[in-house]
Amino acid sequence: MRGPKSPIEVIIKKSDMLKLSKFAKSYKIAHSMVIRATIILLISIGISITDISRKTGVTRNTVKKWAIRYAEFGIEGLNDMPRKGCPGKFSSEVAIHIIKIACEMPKLRNRSLDKWDCKEIADELVRTGVVDNISSETVRRILNNQKLKPWKHHMWLSEKEKSPRDYEFCKRIREIIDIYFRQLELNECALSIDENTSIQARKRISELKAACPGKPVLCEHEYERKGALNLIAAFDTRTGVVYGKCYARKRQLEFINFLEYLDSQIPKEIIKIHVICDNVSTHKGKKVKKWLEANSRFVFHFTPVHCSWMNQIEQWFGILKRKRLTISHFDSKADLKNKLYSFISQWNEHAHPFKWNEKTRIKLEKFIKKVEENLDSTSSEAA
Repeated sequence: MRGPKSPIEVIIKKSDMLKLSKFAKSYKIAHSMVIRATIILLISIGISITDISRKTGVTRNTVKKWAIRYAEFGIEGLNDMPRKGCPGKFSSEVAIHIIKIACEMPKLRNRSLDKWDCKEIADELVRTGVVDNISSETVRRILNNQKLKPWKHHMWLSEKEKSPRDYEFCKRIREIIDIYFRQLELNECALSIDENTSIQARKRISELKAACPGKPVLCEHEYERKGALNLIAAFDTRTGVVYGKCYARKRQLEFINFLEYLDSQIPKEIIKIHVICDNVSTHKGKKVKKWLEANSRFVFHFTPVHCSWMNQIEQWFGILKRKRLTISHFDSKADLKNKLYSFISQWNEHAHPFKWNEKTRIKLEKFIKKVEENLDSTSSEAA
């Protein structure tokens, strides 16, 4: 049942009618202004306060409030009044200075800093005379409003001729994807090879103490240096078996020696050994090339620059570091070597390949497709 006629009489000025009608149908202005304009239009034609409340979804008091405001102040009364509270202490110019500083590197202002934080920006504002005093929390709020976090950083790679993402880059990636995901022949295997260099043999001056209730493993802080070793390792991408040897130096001679070790360990039925390794001189020097000519069993596939993430042995090195090298406690280099060989032996007892499944392949294919599309668009623009 329709409610009683509104006791508040609102007469809309001719000059306001067009504006209110436009506001009530607008999709660009604030929704609150759309509601207010609708209230004034409905109440001016005699619709009851209760019906307006239902139609607009606001309370009866809200309908009364905006009707009275329009009757007293006209269309300007529909804007929000200044709210209570402490007035802003800093002008918009100060906020602009804060944003400008945050978007510049500290060296441009002769500050010996890697990156800005809120305290340093506040100090810079005072130092340059922009303000007499400002808290780091105020700086943080202003930066947060602009989604600026100059105290954080991410790594990235700039475009350089040394490591271009060209068609050769895509070719190499596809070649490695093919080795990782296709069904190998019975006479083939795929090995991922790399070096873990400068593994420190550190002897703690006291033995480690096992964990007990309320206490973790205790590791003596002071240690004696006993030298370092380089571990060259190969990860079989199909079985997860690891081959490894330790060397005092990292040269082509050591790498060739490791290849000869692999040649002796891998069954002769395997006539083609695909080797995935990074593109360093140790892996492609003259001596290595000469050895490969005499040993056609090995076929090398080099990862592009900055693509070590495609070398699965790096994942295994991460496991080695986490489980065996986090607490470095070795009596000597010989002790370090023995414990590394023991770790490899124990790994091989339960060896397993890493899960590079179909989902991984699709992600890599999408990545390569995107690179090729960018190359195609660049070449078409140049033409």
